[in-house]
Amino acid sequence: MALIVKEPVCRERVRRIPRGFSWLDHRLVREHYVEKCSLGALALYLFLVTVSDAQGLSWWSERSLAARLGVEPERVRQARAELEAADLIAYEHPVWQALELEGGAR
Repeated sequence: MALIVKEPVCRERVRRIPRGFSWLDHRLVREHYVEKCSLGALALYLFLVTVSDAQGLSWWSERSLAARLGVEPERVRQARAELEAADLIAYEHPVWQALELEGGAR
């Protein structure tokens, strides 16, 4: 079996983690969270974790989220319901919280 050498395709564009970097837990894939949500819900989740603070909190309105995602506000509400059912976010107007996955960070 050949050893796979990991080399960047574009060396001048190697990603560096900026101070304001938000992250995604690999368990979203490994533990099948992504399979529980529609593409619209996953787009909303990506947006929320990108704009959230260190505690996972953000204060974007449904109208602003809908405009940024190019959907109707009703679709944001549907996506929110999916994310809440998947235990990925909590919402209490006007606060969105991206939740730590069950079992804590690994």
